Amino acid sequence: MKLIGLILVVYLAFSDPVNAAPRIAVLNFELLDDTLLPNAPEELTRTASMKPLLEQAISQLGDYEIIQISVTDQNAATAGVGYLLNFNDVAAKLGKQSGADWVVVGQHSKHSFLYSYLMVHLVNVKTQKLAGDFPTELKGTNPKVTQRGINSLAKKLTARIDLLSDSSSKSAP
Repeated sequence: MKLIGLILVVYLAFSDPVNAAPRIAVLNFELLDDTLLPNAPEELTRTASMKPLLEQAISQLGDYEIIQISVTDQNAATAGVGYLLNFNDVAAKLGKQSGADWVVVGQHSKHSFLYSYLMVHLVNVKTQKLAGDFPTELKGTNPKVTQRGINSLAKKLTARIDLLSDSSSKSAP
């Protein structure tokens, strides 16, 4: 009887928790600025604010664990602007190294002074496949516009993660 108890304890200690919070890594957003005055300090600051804003918005929506990936690791994994957005397998490997279940890869594409787009991919680390594509338009540069776009994006991302997490847990034995 003690042997069965010991086996159960070892099994539980090394198995994944059934209802563990999804582990999400949000990478730093890249700025792709095609305006006449590219990479203005204000836009670089705005773009740098998107990762922490998105992490905060995701955390406020439910039980999600935010996983940090260092800038050094992210830079080492990329071969240029847009690389991680286009190569889901590389983004997934980066997430796996840090223990994430999901990786959010984002690019802030600015083609006009009037509007810009957040081009965001959700990558499933386990399958190394694109789990969702979430383009989000930002009209203007006001911080409230950025926050509203980030909040909308967080809702879409978490809804997709919840949907895919529920379907995978139902198909698991």
